[in-house]
Amino acid sequence: MNINEILTHLGEDRAQYFHAIAPPVIQTSNFAFPNLQAFRESFADELGHHVYSRGNNPTVEILRRKLAALEKTEDALVFASGAAAVASAVIGNVKAGDHIICQESPYSWTTALLRKFLSRYGVSHTFVDGTDIRNIEAARRPETKVLYLESPNTMTFECQDLAACAAFAKAHGIVTMIDNSYTSPLYQNPADYGIDIVIHSGTKYLNGHSDVVVGVLCASKAMVQKIFESELMTLGGILSPHDAALVLRGLRTLPLRVQRSNESAHYIIDKLDKHPKVAQLWYPFHHSFPQLELAKKQMRGCGGLFSVQFKTDSMEKMEAFVHRLERFLMAVSWGGHESLLIPTIGFYNIPGRSTQPALPWTFCRFYIGLEDPQWLWEDLERAMEVL
Repeated sequence: MNINEILTHLGEDRAQYFHAIAPPVIQTSNFAFPNLQAFRESFADELGHHVYSRGNNPTVEILRRKLAALEKTEDALVFASGAAAVASAVIGNVKAGDHIICQESPYSWTTALLRKFLSRYGVSHTFVDGTDIRNIEAARRPETKVLYLESPNTMTFECQDLAACAAFAKAHGIVTMIDNSYTSPLYQNPADYGIDIVIHSGTKYLNGHSDVVVGVLCASKAMVQKIFESELMTLGGILSPHDAALVLRGLRTLPLRVQRSNESAHYIIDKLDKHPKVAQLWYPFHHSFPQLELAKKQMRGCGGLFSVQFKTDSMEKMEAFVHRLERFLMAVSWGGHESLLIPTIGFYNIPGRSTQPALPWTFCRFYIGLEDPQWLWEDLERAMEVL
């Protein structure tokens, strides 16, 4: 289906709500039934009917249909956060005694789910270097039930070969799932390569306005039904109708925003490439990226997230650089209008934390938003004078 059709029309039966252009916010907790037949039919299929907004809400349903179409899957669920979507996908496919293979260095709360939560219930895991399919194959056990991917990840952007991972997993009855937040559905569709479950922190590009926290899970109807009936309905990590409407608003401009961010990131990276204070750049489409061929095979673009290691001889100079930036906000997440940075030096010497980060203190992750890229470059160039 054409992306314009998805974003403007799919799921929007305007005749039901006064031919309004914007999807309505059906702000109700409960739905009434005209007769016993409707009552019985609704309870027989809560995912397909409106009973209670913890299960199926009309505004949320419009969003689910659009997200599934964008990721080329049969159906989708939305959650109160990306972490809730990840947890529901994983928990819904394992039991005590099972084993999970996960590519190394995933999102921190995915790591916490595996190490701190599931281990308490007898579910084991192995972190592997997913850049080589042989490492994944070697980690398989008879009890392996899930292969969890994050391609690219969101700091140094290592990729996994999605087609190879899917083929390996299907041969051994393993469920594959991926966090696809880095690219958005605009630039990568893992279902095309056979991945079973596609997850997003919709807080990022999908919403795109830095005002909603939302998680997305896209999969087959059977998988969505399974997770809906168990993890979503039982744990209740739902998205409100109001937040769903805000994400629907954000989706309208998804192509414009992500393309702008992608183009501006290339502009800034080209400038950084020539700067003497830059030691290394991480970006999947950068000429120095070790998996450039794989990235271009699987992805149609990268968006606005990249990382830089700077040349400097002191932490004081690095801190001065960070504080001299005026047009980048120091903040986590990405995908909104605002350009951001996360400086690794901020994770050093945190009171009460004994271990230091694996990444050096000269490392910064940048997100390039929707501002004028030349205006952003002037800020970066001025700040680098202190390094």
